[in-house]
Amino acid sequence: MNSPFALPTVALADIDLSDPEFWLKDRAWRDGAFKTLRDESPFQFFEERVIEGAPFPPGPGYRAVTRHDDIWHISRNPQLFCSGKGSNIGDLPVEMNEFFGSMINMDDPKHFRLRNIVSRGFTPKEIGRVEDQVKIRAKRLVDELLERFPKGECDFVEEIAAPLPLGIICDMMGIPEEDHKKIFHWTNVILGVGDPEFVGSYEELMSVALEMFMYAQALGESRVANPQDDVTSAMMNAVVDGERLTAQEFGSFFILLVVAGNETTRNAISHGMKLLTDHPDQKAIWFSDFETHAKSAVEEIVRYATPVIHFRRTATEDTEIAGQKLAAGDKVVMFYSSGNRDERVFADPFKFDVTRPVTPAQVGFGAGGPHFCLGANLARREVAVMFDEIRRRMPDLRITGEPAYLQSAFINGIKRMPCAWN
Repeated sequence: MNSPFALPTVALADIDLSDPEFWLKDRAWRDGAFKTLRDESPFQFFEERVIEGAPFPPGPGYRAVTRHDDIWHISRNPQLFCSGKGSNIGDLPVEMNEFFGSMINMDDPKHFRLRNIVSRGFTPKEIGRVEDQVKIRAKRLVDELLERFPKGECDFVEEIAAPLPLGIICDMMGIPEEDHKKIFHWTNVILGVGDPEFVGSYEELMSVALEMFMYAQALGESRVANPQDDVTSAMMNAVVDGERLTAQEFGSFFILLVVAGNETTRNAISHGMKLLTDHPDQKAIWFSDFETHAKSAVEEIVRYATPVIHFRRTATEDTEIAGQKLAAGDKVVMFYSSGNRDERVFADPFKFDVTRPVTPAQVGFGAGGPHFCLGANLARREVAVMFDEIRRRMPDLRITGEPAYLQSAFINGIKRMPCAWN
């Protein structure tokens, strides 16, 4: 096993996924805890806790779903396990769920209608055009990096992992370059809940969300009046079954797209570089025959990193999974990070292997069903292009210190991480 750590044994009684302290513990200990859950109690019930500063009381608790196949079952059965009551653990009013999560917090027919409209911005033609931009941006990013840091040292997250997906999403949406830093700050705050470096209060979170929403509404309305050659224009002017996207709907979808498209890919690239540094044998295998291993290497990075730790569904009726009875109204929280380490599915799951077969599929983009990540193929392409540029231009790039991890039970984020090259 080329895992960087030995997996400790953790007693079931010592595991509380609702305790913020759990998510501050050593990552090997947490992996040991999830192994215990998979082996002994794959639908363990946890009480919800009061979240300091939140205006809503704790909910009734949830079942933690920790095995790969059970996560697939829930994801592919939206009639039995709905999203409209929220995809995060805590309960919010429907309006707030849709404000923050857009269509990931909707069920059909609302979800089907909205996805049909916004998918006009993700046609093969649109994605093909964006893929050309990915290569251009990656090359420009490395050009500027080599010029700005002649000593060959910088922060990998800020200077390499973050600018590419941020720039691509902003290019897609038609956001001017001078607004990129503002967008970056907004996404950090929205997904930085729980980390004091990014979010000081619930009021600050809401303030940033409203700023982002108003920015998006103005952008959307401007593209209705004056269409441009960008995804915002494609979505705002798409007519599906006689219906258009409203400025309010676009505002919420904008928050989802910009946050998800920026943060998750940034973290996949960051974790990927750390993994390639820690496993030089795997880096040599991939970089010596890049195209042959690109698909499996990217899937393995996403599997190992799992940028989004969990999402929730709610049972719509009494049902059963793998012998576990669930009642209507029960919350089920799919821990993708655990499903991607499931020994029942992945051989030697704590081994980082860039040649690992892509089937069975990892669950890092969601596990199929109507809520499978709309931008999964774009994210895969960004990861592959960034590492291809590193391979060709900076082959000895390496991580030189420990990452500063985001304090979060939701996003497996890296805030800062030093790197160097010769």
